Amino acid sequence: MSFGYGNLAFADNRRVDRDEVHYRARAFGPDARQLTFLIVNVSPHGLMARCEAHFEVGDRVRVQLPKVGVVIAEVRWSLGGRIGCQFERAVDLASYYELIATMVRAN
Repeated sequence: MSFGYGNLAFADNRRVDRDEVHYRARAFGPDARQLTFLIVNVSPHGLMARCEAHFEVGDRVRVQLPKVGVVIAEVRWSLGGRIGCQFERAVDLASYYELIATMVRAN
């Protein structure tokens, strides 16, 4: 008998742990306008940031990250001045550890 829940164990495994940070980064929206993101958390696969600009799901942004350079990210959700983005390409772990170290030191 199925209750329509699917495979909950699989769904839970899709989430990647994120590292809490508080880092201001330069970004460029889909219209190439320069923005400031306050990155709240990050993982090798994406980030959550606060930003005053309005975004639609599917918008692409470019974000300047320390030690990594410019990454392209797709907006996956946007709510109340916060956005969740998935990187077009995951950041390799060695670069990610350098990124986190730099972001933490900046505080």
